[in-house]
Formats: sequence, structure tokens, C-alpha cells
Amino acid sequence: LLLGMCLGMPAQVIEFESNGLKYQTLTKRGITVMFARLPGHVREFSILQVAVSNGSTGPYTIRPEDFSFRRDDGGEAHAWPAKDVVELLKEKGGRSDVVKLVSTYETALYGIPHMRVANAYEARRQAALAEVASTKLKAAAAASAIALVQTKLGPGESTDGAVFFAVEGKVLGPGRLIVRTNTDTFEFQTGE
Repeated sequence: LLLGMCLGMPAQVIEFESNGLKYQTLTKRGITVMFARLPGHVREFSILQVAVSNGSTGPYTIRPEDFSFRRDDGGEAHAWPAKDVVELLKEKGGRSDVVKLVSTYETALYGIPHMRVANAYEARRQAALAEVASTKLKAAAAASAIALVQTKLGPGESTDGAVFFAVEGKVLGPGRLIVRTNTDTFEFQTGE
């Protein structure tokens, strides 16, 4: 009876701080989604650092389009696909965008110890930045290396990346982060 009651209980969001960022994490059926808001913004984007771990027995696919943010004032923002963020920065990106993207994301990422990732940031960053010369291309390459891309995780694998919300240079504000995948919905209340 007690096991039946526990299985029917909703999953609990856990909050913690690391490297000055406030993270929230939630696990459902072996899948863990964790995020933190990154300070500041790049162009018109507010950015979340996201990590997803597959502790289940089967594969799990995650993509940035699974993320939306419902503000307390009723507005809603949907995360941009990584390729669209890259294209925008290829057209409009500048040196300050490169610096903001890389420094903000590295501060967040390297504060997470012992994370085994598939499609890892460091490998993507080195490959992307090694081949570009122009500032706009470097901004696009930095976004390409940092952005969460659609990833199929095998059991025991994790991925990380930045999820971009177009908010015209403003902060997301208080509301709910909602992650809808083909099997689960994760919801987080945020107060900022």
C-alpha cells in the first residue's frame, strides 16, 4: 500500500546553488532535467543553462523546442531551435556577443562536477571556434557550440546546452518553465 501511494505522488523539484547560479532539478521516470537562468542576455535572448540525464533503461530524445516559459503576466515564450539562434547571430552577432556567450556559459558549465556528457559542450566549442575568422561567424559558432541541440540519449548518458528565449533584451521574469517531451512534462516555478 505504501509503495502504491509513493508511486502516485508527484515528483518534487529540488533547488540548489552552484557557482552563484540557482538551479532547479526534477526527475521523472529516470529522466532528470536541470536548469539555471544565466545572468544577462545576448541580443534579444534570455538564456537558460540546461542539463538532461537519462537514468532510464531506454533511449530519450530532448530538443530545445520542448522548452517554453509561461510568465506570470500571461505571456509565453518558446525556446528557439539552435539553428535559428545560430542564423540570427551569423547575421547580427558581434564581438561582445561572443564574449558574453562563452564567458557566461563556461562559468555555469564548469561549476557542475563529474558530469559525463554526450555531445559535450567542450568538444562542440573547440570544433566550432577552430574554423572561423569573422566576428559574426564567431558569434554564430559560439552559439552553435553552446546551444542545446536535439539529442538522443542512451541509458546513462547526459547532455547539456543553452536554451534561448527571445525576450527583446529583457529578463524572463517570474513564471513557469515547462518542458514537454514525447513522454513527460516537467514544470518549474521561477520567481525572478
